Amino acid sequence: MAKGYWIALVTVTDPERYAGYQQHAPAAFAEYGARFLARGGEAVTLEGDAWQRHVVIEFDSMERALACYRSAAYQSARQNREGACHAHVVIAEGLSDG
Repeated sequence: MAKGYWIALVTVTDPERYAGYQQHAPAAFAEYGARFLARGGEAVTLEGDAWQRHVVIEFDSMERALACYRSAAYQSARQNREGACHAHVVIAEGLSDG
């Protein structure tokens, strides 16, 4: 089964408000077995718009990745980042095993 990946590009505009998202989102990620592959480390933009943070999160399947995003726990956490950042979030299916 192919894995699912969240790919998020984020620029924080209100760190205090965004801290509420950072406090609550981990519970949703843990519930769905998320594994962070990249989160806020150094990045070099070679094409397109520059973003402050680059996040890649792996899930066991596309279905799990979508279920996490749609969950009440994540949507509640997400409300804490509204107006606190600019974000571009994509959920992509990985290559099939084998």
